[in-house]
Parts: sequence; C-alpha cells; structure tokens
Amino acid sequence: MIPSKEDILKIALFKTSRSGGKGGQNVNKVSSKVELILNIDESFFLNESEKELLKERLANRLDQEGNLHIVSQEDRSQLMNKERTIIKMIALLKSALHIQKSRKPTKTPKSVIRKRLADKQLTATKKENRRRPQLD
Repeated sequence: MIPSKEDILKIALFKTSRSGGKGGQNVNKVSSKVELILNIDESFFLNESEKELLKERLANRLDQEGNLHIVSQEDRSQLMNKERTIIKMIALLKSALHIQKSRKPTKTPKSVIRKRLADKQLTATKKENRRRPQLD
C-alpha cells in the first residue's frame, strides 16, 4: 500500500541544515536543505512483506539502522524542500513496491509465419530476376 502524505508526516523525522549552491547571502543565513528520515521497521502503514521487499530493493539507500534518507535542497524555501522530500519519498516507495506482471508466453500466429515466408519468397524471386541469364 502506498502511504499518504499524512502517514509519512506522522512517522518521518525531518532534519534541516544550510544548503550550498545558488542563493547568495540567503545560503549563509537560512537552513533550507531538508533531509527526510524514515525508519522502515517502524512504519505502521506497511505490512511485513512490504517491509521486507523495501529492505531488499532499497538496500543501497538504507543506513545501518534501516533508515531511508531523502534529501532536497533545490529550492531556497525550506517548506518547498520539505514538500519535495515527501513527494520523492512517495515516488520511491511506489516504484520499490511495484510488482511487475509475469509475462505469459504466446505462440506466434500462423498468419504471421505465412506472411514472413511469403515476403522471403518475394525477395528471393526479385534477386533471382536480377541475375544474368544462363546460357545453356
């Protein structure tokens, strides 16, 4: 189940710090960089199988305690960066929890096989007609 914004806000921890990059003097004064930290084990909106799936698929993004970190520092506003981290978190969880359908193998239709063979025969006759006539 994909969590809602309210569910993430209940359990997530936000850290702010000064961000780098553009912004001039504002960068030195305002803590606009936001880091969202979500502990997968403590999330009440996920069942056990979803938690295991997330731990497996997001293993390279988890720290030692099993926390998932999302950082945003694109905007000059702390509030906008906070919104971006929530959106990034929902998108990440959605993509990690997506289970791909298994492909059902199908047989090639006979009409497709017949058309392919007819095209090959047509190409062969074209090339045959391009040859020089043989003198017997």
